Amino acid sequence: MKTSRKKNFIEKIFSFLFLSLFFLSTIFGKVTNIQAESLLKVSFPKKSIVEHLKLDVPKKFKHAWLKAEEESWEPWLLKQDGFLGRQLFWDPKAEEATLLIGWESREVWKNISQQEINLVQQDFEKVARKETGETSENPFPLVFEGELNPE
Repeated sequence: MKTSRKKNFIEKIFSFLFLSLFFLSTIFGKVTNIQAESLLKVSFPKKSIVEHLKLDVPKKFKHAWLKAEEESWEPWLLKQDGFLGRQLFWDPKAEEATLLIGWESREVWKNISQQEINLVQQDFEKVARKETGETSENPFPLVFEGELNPE
């Protein structure tokens, strides 16, 4: 019991010293001000658009969703004219994925045939079912579809 108290006391002292050192170095050290806005700006072409999708992705199947994306949509997107890039996000509280897919223009994006999109979606669902053990339905249904205009 004494060893536990001593260890706890040492940990508190160490934490206090570390925070004090951090605080003092911030005040007396050479600190430069960086404008975060300039670091976060990404340059998009004037007519570009971002496809915004949300999928229901349960926590236990997060890796299955990522694998399905990697094996279906990712290779297909990389071959598409006008594709600018994609970002995948996962919200653990809502157990929901957000996909942001950049396109050169709305026209380029919407000129992709629905038949071609359906084929890639079928591939996605096939991998998703294999990875999750689901037998009949899409394990990651679409819950939102929209578009964003970069400003």
